[in-house]
Amino acid sequence: MKIKTITCHDCYNLGASLQAYALQHYLESQGHDVQIIDYKPYYLSRHFKFGSVNNPVFDRPIVKQVYLLAKLPGRLLALSRKKAFDRFTTKYLRLTRRYNSYEELKADAPEADAYIAGSDQIWNTLFPNGRDAAFYLDFGKPNVRRISYAASFATKDVVPEYREFVSKELKNIDFVSIREKISLPLLYSLVRNDGVAVCDPVFLLSKEEWTGLTNESSIKTDEKYLVVYLTDKSEEIKRIALDIHNVTGWKIYVVGAFKESWAHKNFVNAGPLDFVKLINDAQYIISNSFHATAFSLILDKNFCVVNRKDGINERMKSVLEDVGLSHRILSVFTNEQLKNIDFTEVHKKLSGVIDLSKSWLNKVLS
Repeated sequence: MKIKTITCHDCYNLGASLQAYALQHYLESQGHDVQIIDYKPYYLSRHFKFGSVNNPVFDRPIVKQVYLLAKLPGRLLALSRKKAFDRFTTKYLRLTRRYNSYEELKADAPEADAYIAGSDQIWNTLFPNGRDAAFYLDFGKPNVRRISYAASFATKDVVPEYREFVSKELKNIDFVSIREKISLPLLYSLVRNDGVAVCDPVFLLSKEEWTGLTNESSIKTDEKYLVVYLTDKSEEIKRIALDIHNVTGWKIYVVGAFKESWAHKNFVNAGPLDFVKLINDAQYIISNSFHATAFSLILDKNFCVVNRKDGINERMKSVLEDVGLSHRILSVFTNEQLKNIDFTEVHKKLSGVIDLSKSWLNKVLS
């Protein structure tokens, strides 16, 4: 079957890149011809632009020039991070031609037997992609099968002013699956009571498949360390990381887009496979990220999770509830959190979810 997927595949986010690859790779392993639609509207194309002003307060004459000059050194340094992602995209993601707008995609959609939307936060209406009809598969010929796989709302509800839009767009999808079981009531309230919850695409690949890719990473680790993966600044994570370091002596390796002075090493230019390798070789993982949590589970790593300030926490809560590890969400460190997780039990529970997810996806494609 000829399949085209659409997701936020090229937004310089580690989890986004890895989930895009995972869904593509799994579908290919099932014998399908797969490409990712290279959809890059303006709001997904602003990364690493030297002339962009992210805060409208500074977007005015003279002030803008001063702002851009102040940002220039950091943006030049960030080019190494961009190159790491671009290398991954070029080598591992099979893309269609570029589409720069929804209108362009609607006018000349790529041919396919099936379109698949997902995974990750494509339906998060706090972000522009959650308000973009492209991510609800509102394009292409009517006879193409339309499927969502592990799409995520990420929040407890959609933004009220977009509720009617989301409900209308969901009706166009033939088979709906979302990533968080906790979001099923929200999906039902949007008039899709036939939806199911499935696992994130990264779980569709085995531990061995992921570790086999880490040979591509140039990062060398020769000491015991804990990984801190930050999606935003967090004093709670800082305190927990320092507490664990003081108890264990493990070095603190911070992975993310910005440096932390309290880290022993910062990996601001880590690409997707560097991220997997750093987690695989670590003693412990601390994060406020869904995909850092997911890879901790896949790679059998002890970990804890701290809630995010922006409230996008349903994703972590849902996956940890599925495997009986809700107690790994914390705000204060205790030695209890250093106890080894029984991954035999975790993988028993995970395997059931993974098997059901594969079965559902294969069935709707058959």
